[in-house]
Amino acid sequence: MSRITRTEAGPVLAKAVEYHNFVYLQGCTASDLSKDVAGQTAEALATIDALLEAHGTDKTRLLQAQIWLKDIRDRDAMNAVWSAWLPPEGAPARACVQASMADPRHLVEIMVTACK
Repeated sequence: MSRITRTEAGPVLAKAVEYHNFVYLQGCTASDLSKDVAGQTAEALATIDALLEAHGTDKTRLLQAQIWLKDIRDRDAMNAVWSAWLPPEGAPARACVQASMADPRHLVEIMVTACK
């Protein structure tokens, strides 16, 4: 049977799950909720970088992304940070929608899947 590796698994979620050389990340958010959407996006992406690195991969191996914005009108500001972070020719399949956040101070949440 193939091994499933869970990173910092808790009662509700794991920060990452690795299976068959695929890495599935949790929805990543900012810690500093006083930041604007660009600042929160940068923090979420830094968390993604760290989690991917811990699993032996990186953003050049992204397959899919799901992005939730508190206000879809923030899409351009989020995309500016997102696009600068992506490697050239490395955009994953992606969805971006407006959503009610668990904490209304969260402006963006990003979840990705990558391979090794």
